[in-house]
Amino acid sequence: MTQTLTLKQVTDVLETLYPLKYAESWDEPGLIVGGLDWPVHRIYCAVDPTYAVVREALDWGADLLFTHHPLFFRSVHTVGGAGFRGDIVNMLVGARCGLWVGHTNADAAYRGQAQSALDAFGLVDEGAMVPIDDPDARGPVGEGRVGHLPEPMTLRDFAVRVRDALIPTELGVLVAGDLDRTVSRVAVLPGSGDSLIDTARSLGVDVYVTSDLRHHPVTDAYQQAAYEARLRSQGIAVGTPGDAAAGTLDSTPRPAFINTPHSAIERMLFRYAVPDVREALHARYGADVEIAMSPTNTDPWTLRL
Repeated sequence: MTQTLTLKQVTDVLETLYPLKYAESWDEPGLIVGGLDWPVHRIYCAVDPTYAVVREALDWGADLLFTHHPLFFRSVHTVGGAGFRGDIVNMLVGARCGLWVGHTNADAAYRGQAQSALDAFGLVDEGAMVPIDDPDARGPVGEGRVGHLPEPMTLRDFAVRVRDALIPTELGVLVAGDLDRTVSRVAVLPGSGDSLIDTARSLGVDVYVTSDLRHHPVTDAYQQAAYEARLRSQGIAVGTPGDAAAGTLDSTPRPAFINTPHSAIERMLFRYAVPDVREALHARYGADVEIAMSPTNTDPWTLRL
């Protein structure tokens, strides 16, 4: 007879796969809604806990909603029905459906967000952009991933590969850089990646794949890279301290940028999460829990003109 699991047992497995200690200091992932003794037979997965997703989960009969993005990014003082967050909490509680969030902890985890995206783009893993030292980890953990293509290709062709690996959105994929240049080494940071542009430069990657890139940071980074590359082409070894090209005569501006829709690239978490959670629950408890992924695209943009 298949064992009935409690929400506590399920969250223990989730927090083994996606340890809360990996979360950024400003982030508060984990169990957001639900009683530890609530039974769990069905888990519904989605990027965002929007109204549409919550209704899907409840209509499907979910006992737990596992999302990547938090319902609460900041502290609140009420979960009353006067705002949408409190309304969603009350919908979940009324249906005895829990909510567990794997956010920056799932970004950094082994077989988490970044690992899944790296693999989907056909890259050979070299490790985290910003590693976390965890002797208990089953593989590389930390912010982002660095990898290389088995065979170099043009930036244009690699951008097409990235696009084809993502679900379609109105926003689409944007590219900054010489489309005909050959690329091999790539940094990937699913989610908002402005903060690690300098890290990507210091790693000497040919391309940085991320989301929510803004005009000025990308323009400044690429112009600086082009300036340093021009000097190196003249035989002047320059580079930002820590840059992999510093002190060399490499004349290629690095990195180029591929800007992806935030929700589309972060949806990749569940390529591994759905089978991994199912298998981990069976291995630990002998339980066969139904797990489904929401088909809903939660990217907010509905038209591009």
